[in-house]
This record gives sequence, structure tokens and C-alpha cells, in this order.
Amino acid sequence: MGKGRLLTLGLVLLIAMALLIPAAANAAVRPVIRGTDFSVSACKPEAAMAGYEILKKGGNAYDAAVAAQAVLALTDPAMNGVGSDAMILVYDSKAKKVKAINAAGWSPKLATIDWYNKNNDGVIPANDGLLSATVPAVVDAWCTMLDEWGTMRLEEVLQTAIKTAEEGFPISESLANFLNNASKLHKYPTSEALYFPDGKTSWKAGDILTNPQLGKTFRTLIEAERKANPQKANKGKAGYKEGLKAARDAFYKGDIAKKFAEFSEQNGGLFRYEDFAEFSVRIEDPVKVNYNGYDVWANASATTTPTTLFWLNILKQYDLKELGHNSAEYLHVLTESAKLAYADREAYLADMDFVDIPFDVLLSDKYAEDRKKDIDPEKAMGLGTPYKISGFSGKVALNDDPYPDYDLHEGDTSYLCIVDKDRNMVSFMPSLHSSFGCGVVMADTGIIFNCRGDYFSLDKDHPNSLQPHKRPRVTLAPVLLTKDGAPYMVIGSPGGDDQPQRVAQCIVNMVDFGMNVQDAIEAPRFSTRALPSSTFPHNTNPYDVRFEEGIPQKTVDVLTDMGHKTERGPFGFGAQCAIMVDPLTDVLNAGADYRNDAYALAK
Repeated sequence: MGKGRLLTLGLVLLIAMALLIPAAANAAVRPVIRGTDFSVSACKPEAAMAGYEILKKGGNAYDAAVAAQAVLALTDPAMNGVGSDAMILVYDSKAKKVKAINAAGWSPKLATIDWYNKNNDGVIPANDGLLSATVPAVVDAWCTMLDEWGTMRLEEVLQTAIKTAEEGFPISESLANFLNNASKLHKYPTSEALYFPDGKTSWKAGDILTNPQLGKTFRTLIEAERKANPQKANKGKAGYKEGLKAARDAFYKGDIAKKFAEFSEQNGGLFRYEDFAEFSVRIEDPVKVNYNGYDVWANASATTTPTTLFWLNILKQYDLKELGHNSAEYLHVLTESAKLAYADREAYLADMDFVDIPFDVLLSDKYAEDRKKDIDPEKAMGLGTPYKISGFSGKVALNDDPYPDYDLHEGDTSYLCIVDKDRNMVSFMPSLHSSFGCGVVMADTGIIFNCRGDYFSLDKDHPNSLQPHKRPRVTLAPVLLTKDGAPYMVIGSPGGDDQPQRVAQCIVNMVDFGMNVQDAIEAPRFSTRALPSSTFPHNTNPYDVRFEEGIPQKTVDVLTDMGHKTERGPFGFGAQCAIMVDPLTDVLNAGADYRNDAYALAK
């Protein structure tokens, strides 16, 4: 057996062994994974391995990101897919710049507030059916990323995904659980036929899941690329860009898009061919704040991600180390400042094609100083109120009913991050929004669309109001950090509205308390839902805060006395992945959350 096969076998054995380790709330379960060449951390080990193999073959972070997400779409199909939307941040080591890819899908042109009021009782269905969907964006994101920064052809980076789709893979306990509880898959014949074939009624860990329809869709993209790039040229050679464009057009303008449109029209959806043909993702400038010496970067438009920046900016006004990690005083400050940051998310963040966002104010020192004054150090607030900005009339969509189910949208998103030998970085968060997205496999493509359309408001005066070809404000919140202009960290976590909370807590753990990346990920967390839910009908849960196991009950009792509506949750808030570049040694330090199946690799 060759050295390469031995290395791969060893990595597979390490993954298998690590996934058998029992959970523990108070001690680091996994080690930091260190390397000097490159690293991948992803929410599924198969995706991490796919990215790792591309890097080992000489591909860069962007090539590896496409390969990893294509496999993630198959091995984490409840959380993300080829029908996903996404937010992506990249660090271009050659240009020494951070850029953002806005891969939020847009609504159909026929989707209007009047239509839903007249034809659907004024309701956007929550995570079920085509009326909750937006245009899938990740295929365009793949081609855009490869065209701008990649080196390999789509055919090269999709090989592992094609094999996984056609030959299958053994599913994990968590995926078996998602499949067995996905009742909506049984509502739609195309979905039931794909995920419960030949009368299959249940799944167990170790069963083999295939998606031959998606394998065929991948081959359609590759065939289009081959026709436009017959010499199989790679980056910098004639035919490379033409091949990527042809593959992209096969999805958004060719037979695949026509299938989507025909299926939608036949099944009560609002999508038409033009919704796909006119769509494109965008490379945009991100926004940032400096948090105690580290620049924290976020996507700007149609995303929750700036909420992380608002929150960290407020926290910068405190000496958190003096308060003590996870003390009652510390948790009170974090919870209250989070409520304020989310209030400003609700009031101001949306698709920047439709609204102006006053980032010059929201990311300023004065904003943070003023927001600190809004926090009572001894008493909890029910909900945050928006920061008043002259010339802007931000509006909060409040529904005073509590969240009907705290964990309703836990299974909605996946994540991967990559750093290559040149220190290019990718922070990539794809999502179906809720478990198995809208639940509908589109014709025979093997693709389920996301259900992000239920994030829109039907209040015409709200910044995130539904309009044709508008991108909803997604909860996707990947983050990238630099220090003194150099790449420092990529980090993200699934979790719907909780995403900024999980990421910010990890950043604080590292920056303020000096934890290594794995300890920072594994440290017990809190979560508040004292904010308007992103999902229609945008319920709130005033005073709410939950704590993982590992935070002492006496600490929780103090917070209860301060007016917080406290609850204990299981040790399972999130599935964080991160890679940190040591500023002194350039060594890569990767971590992955054992709260789910996440895994990190490095060389």
C-alpha cells in the first residue's frame, strides 16, 4: 500500500474514532488539529476529506471549497444542498484583500405581498413547499469563485461529489434522525421517491444513501463545460472561463432551469424561467469592525452577519476579562448587548438593492458607546429597541407570540472553512434554511430548493419586505478575521438566528480569554431568542435566555433574579468550525465542534 493510501486510511480511522468519543460539557474532547501547509474544517467529515484531497492535489482554497460544498450537499442534505443559498467571505492572499460573495437567492418575480394576501391568507408558509422558496445560488457561487480565484475546472472539483451521489455513502446517526423525522418529504412524490425509495420506511446509521438524480445533474454541468472547453484548459488558459460560464448557464439558462420552471408552474409555485435566467450572485465589499486588535469582516447585504459586528462593537466597551468568563455579570452583558444588536438587525438590515443601510453609524464607536448606556447592569430588558438614526426609519416586525418551538430551525445550515498553503482563506456557509428546505425535489434533478422566502415580511414598510427579485435577509453569518492586514481566522456555525451569538462567543473566548480554537469552540454557550425571529410570522420571546450544561446553576439563578427568563438546554448549541493562522508561527490551528459531526483536517 502506497504512502498516499496509508495517509488517507489513517485520516478515515481518526475520523471514525473521534466520532465515537462521548460528549462532555466541561472538558475539551478533541485536540486542536495543527498543520503548516493547509487545513479544512467542515460540518461533515466527508466534506472535509473532499476539500483536503483537492488541496493535496495542488488546488487552492477556492477549488477545495467548491469540492467540499458539493460533497456537503450530499452528506448533509437536511442542512444544505445544491438548492441552497449561501454567504461567503474570502481572503485573497495575492491581493491581500477580503471580499464577499453574496449568494442569497432572490424571490420569484410573481411573488408580491398582494399575491400572498389574496391567494395564501396573508401567510408565507414556514419551511414547507414552493411558496417558501428562493432561487438556488450555490452553483453560481461555485462558478464565480472558480472564475475569479480558482485554478481547477468544475469537472475536476466535482469528481468526489459525483462518486458520492452515484455510489452513495454510509449515513450518520444524526442524518438518520433527520430523515426519519422529515415528514414533509413524504408529502411530495418526487421527494419520497428519492429519499424513501422502493417502499423504504426508515433509516439507520450505516445505511447507504445515494442521489443518482443529482449525479446526473452534475454530469450535465460537466458536459456543458467540456463542450465549451474541449482542451480541458485550467486557469489562465483559453477555454477555462468559457467552460465555467457554460456550466453555469446549463443550470440557470439551460434544460435544468427549464425543468425547474415547468415543475414549479405545474405544482403551484411562482418560479418561471426568467427567475433563473436573470439571476446572478455578486462579489461585493464586506464590512468590518476592529475588535481588540482584530478586524472582523462580514457580508454586508441581505444578511444577518453585521449583527455579529454590532454586538462585538458594544462588547468592546467592556473589560470582559474583568467580569469573568461565563460569570453572571458577563452573561448579562452579553445577553443584553445581543438584544440591542438584533434590534438593529431587524430595523436596518436587508437587501441593499432595495434599502440603504447606515453602516457608517451602526459600526461607529459612538454607536457602541451609546448602546452601552442602554444596558442596565442589574436588570434584564425584554427586547432591544432600535438605535435611532437621523434620516432612517427602521422598523421592527414584532409578533408578541413566543417562539412556538425553540429548536424549530436548528437543522437549517451547514458550514466549511479552508486555508491553503498561500494563506488564501474561505468562510463558506450554505443553507436550505430549515430541515430539507422547502421539502420538494424539483422534478428529476435531485435538488431541493431552500425555503428562505419565509424570511420576508409582508409589511410593506419593513426593510425586509417581500418584493419581486429581492433577496431576503438571510441568517447566514460566516466570519473572517485579519490582524494587521494578515489572515487570522475563518469561523462559522449553523443555528439560524443564533449564528452571530455562537460565533461572537467563540471570538471573545479566543481574543479576550486566550483560549485555543478548540477550547473556544467547546466552551459552554448561552442563546437568547429575545428578538424577532427571522422566520415568518417573526415571533419573539422577551427576556429569554438558555444555557448549555456546564454553566453552573447558581449562575443561572443570579440571572433569573435579574429578570431573565432562564432555561437549561442540552449541550448542543451549534456546530462550529474554525481555522486560525498563528500570527507568530504561521501554523494553522483548526477546530471542529463535537456537538455534531464536524471535523477538521490539516497537513
